[in-house]
Amino acid sequence: MNKVLPSAEAAVALVPNGASILMGGFGLCGIPENLIQALHERGTRDLTVISNNAGVDDFGIGILLKARQVRKMISTYVGENKEFERQYLMGELEVELVPQGTFAERIRSGGAGIGGFFTPTAYGTVVAEGKETRMIGGKHYVLESPLTADFAFVHAWKGDRVGNLVYRRTARNFNPVMATAARITIAEVEHLVEPGAIDPDHVVTPGIFVTHIVQGARYEKRIEKRTLRPT
Repeated sequence: MNKVLPSAEAAVALVPNGASILMGGFGLCGIPENLIQALHERGTRDLTVISNNAGVDDFGIGILLKARQVRKMISTYVGENKEFERQYLMGELEVELVPQGTFAERIRSGGAGIGGFFTPTAYGTVVAEGKETRMIGGKHYVLESPLTADFAFVHAWKGDRVGNLVYRRTARNFNPVMATAARITIAEVEHLVEPGAIDPDHVVTPGIFVTHIVQGARYEKRIEKRTLRPT
């Protein structure tokens, strides 16, 4: 079985207008750079993007926001993206802000087939409005629903032709859990190898979760905010 697609452009051609997409990454670390750029160039619109944050104004998910390709963001942090902030405050973009731990667990639950879970996070705040609450062991909890999507765009350091993936250091972040929670998972990898080249003990995402894989290129790997020590 060969899951390799010829390019990121061929991969995003599978994504229709109005689709929901889980996008890996934290800040600008571990984002699917090639898939985002190809989606931007294709002009796919009315997207629901589920990601920890939206990158910066001119890179990552920020370029999709700037081009008005995103209808709704489900994320944890407005972050360093001024356009994200502007669209949110002006009511031009639908935004669902989710506490970061709850965000991660909702995606994990979606991938694991869990129908919901109770968490003490956000009890008594606007985040809990309209949700079921329950007293458990003398503590208040809020019922949260799982998060899934039509597609997941994930970035891995290395992958083989049947979809087994290995991540590198903090670029691992949300990518493994998102790979499990979509109907179609598309992985872009920095290094594409033959089956058997990856030690099975090193595989983080088994190929069973990956629908398609593409070879990435020209990674910028920008730093969201660089701070230098005074000389």
